[in-house]
Amino acid sequence: MLWKKVSLRWRVLVIVLALVVAALAGGLFTLQYVNKTGAILTSMMDRDVTALQVAQELEAALVMHKGLVTYYVQDGDSRWLEELERYRGEFQRWLERARQSAHLEGEREVLERIASEYLFYVHARDQVLRLYGIGEREAAVQIHKEVREQFLVIRGLCEEYKRLHEQRIADSRREIQARAQFMSDLAMTTLPGVVLLGILLGYVLVNQVLEPIRRLAVGEDRSGDSPRSFPKDEVKALRRRFDSLMEDVDQTKTQLEKSKEHLAQSEKWAQVGKLAAGVAHSIRNPLTSLKMRLFSMERSLDLSDSQREDFDVISDEIRHIDNIVRNFLDFSRAPKPKMQRVSPSDVVDMALQLLRHRLETYNVRVEVARRKRLPEVWADPDQLKEVLVNILDNACEAMTGGGSVEISEEEGSEPPLGRVAVIRVSDDGPGVPESIQEKIFQPFFSTKEEGTGLGLSIATRIVEEHGGWLELWSQEGKGATFIITLPVKGEEGWARS
Repeated sequence: MLWKKVSLRWRVLVIVLALVVAALAGGLFTLQYVNKTGAILTSMMDRDVTALQVAQELEAALVMHKGLVTYYVQDGDSRWLEELERYRGEFQRWLERARQSAHLEGEREVLERIASEYLFYVHARDQVLRLYGIGEREAAVQIHKEVREQFLVIRGLCEEYKRLHEQRIADSRREIQARAQFMSDLAMTTLPGVVLLGILLGYVLVNQVLEPIRRLAVGEDRSGDSPRSFPKDEVKALRRRFDSLMEDVDQTKTQLEKSKEHLAQSEKWAQVGKLAAGVAHSIRNPLTSLKMRLFSMERSLDLSDSQREDFDVISDEIRHIDNIVRNFLDFSRAPKPKMQRVSPSDVVDMALQLLRHRLETYNVRVEVARRKRLPEVWADPDQLKEVLVNILDNACEAMTGGGSVEISEEEGSEPPLGRVAVIRVSDDGPGVPESIQEKIFQPFFSTKEEGTGLGLSIATRIVEEHGGWLELWSQEGKGATFIITLPVKGEEGWARS
């Protein structure tokens, strides 16, 4: 069907355009009807009704002529003649007004006949009055009969003039009624079409606009396919849905960026693994032999103080080389975690117990802020302890003149992990410059002259293998805070793991 091939935009535009055309056409027809009807009414009021009033006044003045003549014949009072003269002027005035308003040939013809007959009537009437005045009543009565006949003729002409305008008023009424009937028929004809277009537009808007908006605004439950209840305001719900989608996009973008970073680090780790394996096989065995020989020599030789000092330096350097080799091996061939249920609070205590003498040597005071033990997580306690030892060891080396470290423990919620256990290790050392904060977690990056740059890389990998992340917050000159975030799984999570 052609309608289904038309886009939604054009469907709505076509229907709205049809409604606009229908409304515009109806408005123009109505305006034309109103203007035409107004013109007919104005013409009827200004011309026909006025002319009808003039005809009635002419007839009334003519009737007064007859009455006043009769009164004079009966009592001969001259005051009736004065009134008769006044009404004669009234008749002439109304007749002149009728002539001025006449615009049709038929009107003028009737008015001219009225004027002509009226002159004969006045002449004969005056003759009757003169004969009555001199006492010749028989002659007056004879002429008076003729005057009555002329009166009836003039009155008939006035009635004809009046009927002429009554007919025009009736014609105007019929024309107005015909136009009203036409507008009524037109409305009855177009109304079903407009209603049909309105229903079609409503159908398109509800089913092809509002319904998709509702579906998009409501979405689906995360646990199943059953839709949520429809909102009352689809636009607000859609806005909230869009905001939620934008948040999801931002989180996805952040995770993608982290994934890219992890991928880049994984490539470096792969290369380092190959290098570390070669180094381990090439160097560690000779180092072990050197350490054993030095241990034997230390027990059998009688060394002077200067020789003892040189011997200690050699032993320390060999131990340092061995430590580097061991870090390479730990980085390239990380042992598989031995996962078990353990509280991170216990791991903190184990790390502090292990570093007790080292902390005293560096004159570092440690305070633990713990309201209650952290919930158990699925982890390898030895590897988590290695992470804490590395962070605390770095803090001790950063605070060369001594200082304090605060370890705070808290439980919270962090998307997308859900329930988490958080350990914050904060020192009051010199802090980490902002320019290198992103680099300190990368392999082989170190600010120490004798550092390998693998400690924090290994710590990051261990935390991420436990499903969490390791973060740094620091301002130069205001210390540094390392944040360890670990997921707390429910009973189902323990079983699956």
